[in-house]
Order: sequence, then structure tokens, then C-alpha cells
Amino acid sequence: MEIVDTVTNPEFIVTLLAAIATFVTVLTIAMPLLQTDRMGQRMKVMATERDKMRTARLSELQKETGGGRLRQIPKGFMQQIVDQLNLRSAFESEEIKNQLKMAGLRGQAPLVTYMVFRVIAPIGTFLVVLGYLFFIARMDYPPIVKFGIAIGAGYLGFYLPNMFIQNLVQRRQTAISQAFPDSLDMLLICVQAGMSIEAAFGKVSKEVVSQSLELAEEFSLTTAELSYLQDRRIAFENLGKRTGIAGIKAVATALIQAERYGTPVGQALRVMAKENRDARMSEAEKKAAALPPKLTVPMIVFFLPVLFIVILGPAVMQVLKSP
Repeated sequence: MEIVDTVTNPEFIVTLLAAIATFVTVLTIAMPLLQTDRMGQRMKVMATERDKMRTARLSELQKETGGGRLRQIPKGFMQQIVDQLNLRSAFESEEIKNQLKMAGLRGQAPLVTYMVFRVIAPIGTFLVVLGYLFFIARMDYPPIVKFGIAIGAGYLGFYLPNMFIQNLVQRRQTAISQAFPDSLDMLLICVQAGMSIEAAFGKVSKEVVSQSLELAEEFSLTTAELSYLQDRRIAFENLGKRTGIAGIKAVATALIQAERYGTPVGQALRVMAKENRDARMSEAEKKAAALPPKLTVPMIVFFLPVLFIVILGPAVMQVLKSP
């Protein structure tokens, strides 16, 4: 009964409430002073991890590209030809640089080689065709006609480096396009699993090496650029410029908008993955629809004659054997 009387005593209740209020007040004042700067510590940890990731990705990229293949030093004699003939003013342009990047040729060495071959190819083609017409073919054409043919071949040789670059670009884009939808699905899975976009690009670049070395190289470069560029938008834009593929440019634009407006990256990747799967299915349906007209001529030339021989052959043999 004494305990009940003590607890129900108004003076005790007032004292208890005053003690609780005092404790809460002291705790409210002291907690901010005792609490450590967790945000600052986390930002320091993230900066350290970012530096480690950048160093690791640059090191891996250096190994994957054969010890600095992306930034080769131009050969001495080619550089001298370019400097002496001032070929940079004639051939160097932003369009040519973008074409070389799309072909997988980066740095100054491919650019210098391209400019030198733009000069050597016409002369070499002219001399080769001229020697063939005069000494090997021995055609009964007048010399002036042979010279005209050789000059025409030399004119075409002027565009041979561009044709070679275009061929490399098309083959590279085909290889990247075939592997990109699957790699985009893997990128979406990595992002949904909680990875950052840099780690996701790095992970997918390792997984897609066996399927497309070209796409793995582009993703590795994007990972490196995301690690050391201050503006991440530039890294995504460079990915679209280096590939020149509409689907990858659309994904890069979606990632840029997600970074700018704060929308979830996973949602943007999910939409783009669906669009790429639909585009791949449409491309397959288009090829399937174009197959029957392409098979018409081979069937007429190769299949129908054999079919007629098999069907009518025995009848013809019976007619020939009959008296």
C-alpha cells in the first residue's frame, strides 16, 4: 500500500515528470554535439572508393588494350610526311576523327596513318594499274587510253582509305549491335541489384567480352570516363559518338536525362531494354519477310531443273527405250 500511495502521490508524479523533461532536454542538446558527421565520413569513403575504382579501371583498360594501344605514338617517317606536306590542314577534321573512333582507331597514330595513305593510295593505285596494263595484260589499247584508265584508277584510289574506314565502321557497328540488347539487359540487372552505374558498366564489360570484344572495349572506356570525368554527361555522350548506333545513342540520352532530372536509372534502362528487344525482333521479322523474294532466283536456277529431271527423267527414259 505504501508503494501505491507513493506512486499516486501528486508530488511524486510532478517530480518524475520534471526529471523526465530535464533528461529529454539535456539529451536533445547533447545529441547533436555527440553525433559524428556521418555524411562527411560517407562522402570521404565514396571519394576514396571512386579513386580506387578509377585507378583499377584505368589499369584494366591498359591491360585489355595491349599496353596503351588506344594512344599510340605516330611513326616517325609518317609524322615527317604529314608535317612536311602539311596534310593536317587538308585532311584533318572532326568528322574524320569521329569516323576513326567509330572504327575503333583512336589516338594520333591512326589519324597520321590515314592522312599518309590518302596521299600514297592514289599514286600507288595509278602505278599498279599502269604497270598491269603495259607489262602484264598487254591489251591492244592505245597508250593514251591506258594512261586514262590508270588515271581513273588513281582517282578511285584517293577514296580507298575512306572505303576501308567505312568497312571497319560497319563491321564494328554490326558486332556491337548484335551484343548490345543482351548487354543492356545485364546492365539493367546490375543496376537493379544495387550497383552504381560505373560498377554496372564495368561488370557488363567483363561479361560481354566473349560475345563482343568491341562492345566490351566501349563499356570499359565509358567506365573509365565515368570515374575521372567531372561531368558524367560527357561520358555518356562519348559512348554514343564512338559507336554511332541509334540504339546506344538513345540509351545514352536516357541516362543523361536520368542523371539530370533525378529519375531512377533502373526505370530508364528498363524502358530502353524493352525498346531494343522490340527493335531486334522487328529487324528479325524484316529479314524473314525479305527471305522469300531472295530465294526465288536460286530456286528457279538450281532447284527446279533438278526437280524436273527427277520427275520427268524416268518417263523420258521409258519413251526412249520403247520401240
